[in-house]
Amino acid sequence: MSGAPAARCVPAAHPRRGRSVVLGEHDALQRAHRARAARPDFQAAYRRHRPMVERSIAWLTRGARRVPYRGVTNNDAWLHLRAAAIDLRRVLTLGLTGADRQ
Repeated sequence: MSGAPAARCVPAAHPRRGRSVVLGEHDALQRAHRARAARPDFQAAYRRHRPMVERSIAWLTRGARRVPYRGVTNNDAWLHLRAAAIDLRRVLTLGLTGADRQ
């Protein structure tokens, strides 16, 4: 392989129609978020909270991989009720009661 890298490239059939890279409208935002995610402080927080988030999603979807009703309204109510039940179970498991507030 000899010559400059540009000399080894395959030319376009038409001089003005070469290859082009089209960036999406959110490309700059994506790059900024990836740069932030690479920082050590972000990584530490991510490692600390990720297991509980993953566990919560697993609790939410256990036995209910599909929504049980037709229509957005009924499924929204079902999801809120399921999330509330899971939250209540978690609170009871931790031993937190209303008596702690007094």
